[in-house]
Amino acid sequence: MKLRTLLTLAIAAMMLACNASTEEVANGEFALGNNAPVVPLGITTGTTSHYLTDYYPQWDGADELTTADERLVITPKSEDNAEFDITTSADALVSTIEVWHDGEALSIVVLGGSRDKDSYMSSVKSEGGYVYIAAAKPVKEAVALWQNERIEDVVVDGTTIKVALPDDAKSFGRSVVRVFAASEDGRFNDVLLPLERGEVVTDAKDIRRQDHQSQALYSLMIDRFKNGSEANDWKINSPEVLDKVDYQGGDIVGITQKIEDGFFEDLGVTTIWISPITQNPYDAWGQNEDPKTKFSGYHGYWPIYNTVVDKRFGTDEELRTMLSTAHDNSLNVILDYVANHMPIDSPVLQQNPDWTTPLYLPDGRENIALWDDERLTTWFDKHIPTLDLEREEVCQQMTDTAMHWVLNFEFDGFRHDACKHIPLNYWRMLTKKQKQSMPERVLWQIGETYGSVELIGSYIKSGMIDSQFDFNLYHTSRDVIIEEGRSMKDIVRTVEESEAAYGSHHTMGNITGNHDKPRFISIAGGDMSLWCPDDKAEGWKREVGVGDKDKGYARLSLLKAIITTVPGVPCIYQGDEYGVPGANDPDNRDMMRFEGYDDYQMKEYAATQALLKTRRGSMPLMYGDYRTLYADDDVWVFVRHYMGDWVLVAMNIRGEAREVEAQLPSFAQCDKLEAAVKVDGAEAECLGEGKVRVSLPAYGYIVVKK
Repeated sequence: MKLRTLLTLAIAAMMLACNASTEEVANGEFALGNNAPVVPLGITTGTTSHYLTDYYPQWDGADELTTADERLVITPKSEDNAEFDITTSADALVSTIEVWHDGEALSIVVLGGSRDKDSYMSSVKSEGGYVYIAAAKPVKEAVALWQNERIEDVVVDGTTIKVALPDDAKSFGRSVVRVFAASEDGRFNDVLLPLERGEVVTDAKDIRRQDHQSQALYSLMIDRFKNGSEANDWKINSPEVLDKVDYQGGDIVGITQKIEDGFFEDLGVTTIWISPITQNPYDAWGQNEDPKTKFSGYHGYWPIYNTVVDKRFGTDEELRTMLSTAHDNSLNVILDYVANHMPIDSPVLQQNPDWTTPLYLPDGRENIALWDDERLTTWFDKHIPTLDLEREEVCQQMTDTAMHWVLNFEFDGFRHDACKHIPLNYWRMLTKKQKQSMPERVLWQIGETYGSVELIGSYIKSGMIDSQFDFNLYHTSRDVIIEEGRSMKDIVRTVEESEAAYGSHHTMGNITGNHDKPRFISIAGGDMSLWCPDDKAEGWKREVGVGDKDKGYARLSLLKAIITTVPGVPCIYQGDEYGVPGANDPDNRDMMRFEGYDDYQMKEYAATQALLKTRRGSMPLMYGDYRTLYADDDVWVFVRHYMGDWVLVAMNIRGEAREVEAQLPSFAQCDKLEAAVKVDGAEAECLGEGKVRVSLPAYGYIVVKK
């Protein structure tokens, strides 16, 4: 019997047997398809086509699709309603369609038109079984949902929305209410309210690790994090492989030890993202000419067996121990999974050589690293063919092997590698398998895609991927902070574009950097140029440092202030918490240090810790709406608001001190402000009549609460 058949049978058996644990303390039980809120469906004027599985992947189809909105016309394209068209002539709308299954209906929010950046709404209070929302402009229409059920008791009165909290919510430990609305000028921001047994959560202490908006990620490369067991140490030890790109001994046991040491809790992160753990080659591949070296698979991104833990990282039992230890310490763990490619000599490809895309294009060119022109078929290198995932049998096997890790191990989700190089059918198949086989588990999936908000957003659906890393925010923030001629307004614009594209409560990953980029601090301090022609070669040729330490560390802290306070979830790449320098890979992948920090690094670590813990302790920073109060070329002041509580954030990206005044919204009047976290010399004070004055030193920031 072929490997493929055996694997499929094994996966099927595990799906039937799976009864994963959950921390849900509710008495009730959600209906199939109502466990996790479904992302809104976006439409434009005219006719748009949609897949039902992009919203309810638990169902292969639906009995019927209906709507009470006369502006919408639904036309099924298949008998089971798995594909359908929506036609509208309305320029802007907020509505729902109802999906019927076995006599019951769940809803999908339908959003048309554009987000009006001046139309804001904020949750104000909860009283008498209702939640009250205040809007900056008269509300034209509003829709509210509990989980995926439309709430009928919604009253709009000018600039106030009154929403009834369902009695059924009292039977559940955690559920959510979502509110969408539009003014005459466009759509408002959405409001997201987590409930605990039917009551709105107002204290951050009641947030759970599975509440995805509360996440703070830490990205680590297993081989370069901590060597916990010398028993699995193994190097290629070949003269063809320089030590810098050979195995250094980091392992799963080392991660467990740092969890037990309290490293992650002390820093303030809630989710560990570990690099791929699958078996990589035992020999060296690729070729670098200057200096001359081949490369080991220490990074984990060359899987030869997709369901086997690399023995250099540990064993199945050590992995289970690490995961249980993490959960016992209120930490999530997500797994980096590689589906796009395999090394050319992997047993799977040796058995199935036709499973790859062609190496040569019709015009005779090698289809290597053509990231945009041939993004679904291009090879990463001559030894790393791209899998033809548009073929059913290939897609089935690769989704099955991904499922292996969540069926056999208690991972909390995935970081998916090279998303834009993988066809959409893969994401639909994988997420469908997850939600059909494990309806009681709510996994979180984040992907890696470089490109426009339109491309990135095309994957963010309930039936595909929950979120992506916001590389556009990172690149814009990096360039603006470092280039003197750039404007802070560019960062503001990027944040607003992300909010409009992904929703006001998105979980896009806001990064300090990653394993494919030069260290931010080396560019910020000037030891490396932002426009270095070969940022990988720099790390081979010399020891890359910080440069101007005062400037470099101040700018790194400023970047962290951005990623921890704007919508999205912050992600710290290992070593960035204390500001380790370096060029691009492999120079940005040195073995992690846990001691021996200098004064600058100690101060940077303390700043990172303060920012992460401030965010985790603030409902406005995790669940609040966002609006800019003031922005010029140097200074940005914005506010996050949630249920009557609010936080004000101010930042200065330039090397000269600044003082500005800003007008608070009506709900945010104050007589006294308290700094939650700030740099030395930053101050904020109330001036009366809803105004605040903010004083910021060079590269300074302050986060204040009323």
